[in-house]
Amino acid sequence: MKEIIIKNKGKYLRDNYPFMGVPKLTDKRYCVHCEKNFTVKDYKVFLVNKTELICCPNAPECNGTVIDWMHVIFRSETF
Repeated sequence: MKEIIIKNKGKYLRDNYPFMGVPKLTDKRYCVHCEKNFTVKDYKVFLVNKTELICCPNAPECNGTVIDWMHVIFRSETF
């Protein structure tokens, strides 16, 4: 697994995001693998078996990829 340094993260994400609705770089996400919140712009890209994977910013310690990202939902603690 080799990290690929991405200079233009916005363009890379628009060109390679595998799902509809590309998130903004300022959006917040939650990784279900490491159970941490992060800002999309902090994602990393790794080359694994000749495939580029968009990964959690906590990689390689965390093995979460873009499919493991959830929207961060803010909720009030008072009802």
